[in-house]
Amino acid sequence: MGEKKLGVLVHGAGWVAGEHIKAFNANPHTEVVAISSRKRSSCERRAAEAGLQGVTFYTDYEAALAHEGIDIVSVCTPQHLHAENTILAASAGKHIVIEKPIANSVAEMDAMLKAVQRAGVKTVVSFVLRWNPLVETIKALVADDAIGNVYCVETDYQHDIASWWTGYEDARTKEKGVSAMLTGGCHALDAARWFAGEGRYDAATPVEVFAYAGGWRKGQRIEFNYYTNSFREAPPLEYDDLEIVLIRFDSGALGKVSVNYGCVMPYMFPIEVFGDRGTIKDNRVWSQKFPGQKGWVEIPTILPDSADVSHHPFQGQINHFVDCVRNGQESHCNLEDAIKTHEIVFAAQQSYATKQPVSLPLAR
Repeated sequence: MGEKKLGVLVHGAGWVAGEHIKAFNANPHTEVVAISSRKRSSCERRAAEAGLQGVTFYTDYEAALAHEGIDIVSVCTPQHLHAENTILAASAGKHIVIEKPIANSVAEMDAMLKAVQRAGVKTVVSFVLRWNPLVETIKALVADDAIGNVYCVETDYQHDIASWWTGYEDARTKEKGVSAMLTGGCHALDAARWFAGEGRYDAATPVEVFAYAGGWRKGQRIEFNYYTNSFREAPPLEYDDLEIVLIRFDSGALGKVSVNYGCVMPYMFPIEVFGDRGTIKDNRVWSQKFPGQKGWVEIPTILPDSADVSHHPFQGQINHFVDCVRNGQESHCNLEDAIKTHEIVFAAQQSYATKQPVSLPLAR
């Protein structure tokens, strides 16, 4: 008799939920047994896309959590619901995949962590770029001393988030989206922490933040759509579209991270990592490991250069998390670690108000 598969509930049936479903379907140790959303039709559509049969659909999340055989919950709802959804899942004793951003406030993050620790469940946060092939390669090179001690990291999230995205109506508001850095730029913050960490699976801890905000889109009823390469009228962002954050890490390394929603261009995610024995710029390397190097060594790999969720390495993330659950291990990208990334966002908000550096961790 074969090993019993871990049962999965996917909560939320939007764009990213389809990728979670695909990844769990492809893992030999998991089975999607339920999908929940506000609309039953959305659940049915996701199940049909994935060719699922025998799946139960729910429009009541708490009823879905009570479904027999649920071991893992994927929280794929809009960001302002992530905290509540995670706390309920933890209280029900479920292991949890949490889409980013995890929460809209420090208080929400603290409540989530308390619930998860009380329940003793495993978590992973979808900073999915940690499993992108280029990001994995850079992290391995850093851990292998290819560029020596990292003293500076620069990462940028350049993406004209606009109404072409189905989640834009919620995300554009100050109440539900909070900021550009929280809604999308947190990917770049997490990457900076990841590259500044010394070990293969260590992310650096931020200890100080100073930030600027600006741009041109806040309050403007016009946006750029890079799919059609045209401008059009649209509901405005309620917060600044450009943020530049300076970070000091516990290792002594400095980070410069930006999020740019006003860029008139396709999505890009530039990466620069500077060490005292070499440099990495995207997929190009200059390293002490290559004596007599005359030019950049270019790595032929997959870059994080697309906003399409089907391009994102959810399979690697989900496989990693399933292994963590099966082996009783914590993920390097669990809720506790992800809070350190998100605290940078909220520290930046304080810095805008005070025009002063902000120490981390934030005072509670």
